[in-house]
Amino acid sequence: MDREQAYDGPQIVGIDLHARRSVLLRMTPDGQRLGRVRIDNSPAALKAEVAKAGPNPKVVLEATYGWYWAADALAEAGAEVHLAHPLGVKMFTYRRVKTDDKDAADLADLLRMGRLPEAWIAPPRVRELRELVRYRHKLLNVRTSVKTQVHAVLAKAGLHTPMPDLFGRAGGDWLAGISLQRPVQPTGWTRAREGMTGSRACPPRDHTVGARHTTSHPLPRHGTKTRAVFRAALTQSETRRRPDKTTT
Repeated sequence: MDREQAYDGPQIVGIDLHARRSVLLRMTPDGQRLGRVRIDNSPAALKAEVAKAGPNPKVVLEATYGWYWAADALAEAGAEVHLAHPLGVKMFTYRRVKTDDKDAADLADLLRMGRLPEAWIAPPRVRELRELVRYRHKLLNVRTSVKTQVHAVLAKAGLHTPMPDLFGRAGGDWLAGISLQRPVQPTGWTRAREGMTGSRACPPRDHTVGARHTTSHPLPRHGTKTRAVFRAALTQSETRRRPDKTTT
């Protein structure tokens, strides 16, 4: 912690936010530095340091990974929170000397000079909706990827699908009657086929994504066949990550 200077006027605080520790730098509206501190991230520690800047300080932080908690804690502490847009401060990465102190100071300078490229601070309800949309988008990408893998396996075996929708009811019945030989048959193929036919190996009411990859979020709009495809892909991925127990 640097030596702090006494000052009773309005203050501006620049925060270089990281996952575990962050740097806070306080300065006056004319750019005089008042103090700098590095803290272990927690709402209590952040509020305690911002309180040193007096009532209603202007605080700026970049919209980096995990900024939600910091913005909420600062607002609760009575600060005027400003969120720097990552693309607007991208020039920081091109500096010859890049340190946490420099990043915090530059953010505070941009704010006090009125040149800060700001991002909108979405309220908690909007953030929750955003996260749900992002989560659904990720699931759709996984589903598309796994369906593509299934088509690739069939192509390697020289099998042509007789119906336009391989993952419909008719496609599920057709896949249930296919017998693939290794190494064409991927790990989890049998499990996926059993899930498409509704057998006990993949119960219809099981809404978790794989035995080893459970999630607290159910998949309300995904049918049994899609969940089975998820399980097959995750099982295959887990097998690939396990090193073979061979000796050299």
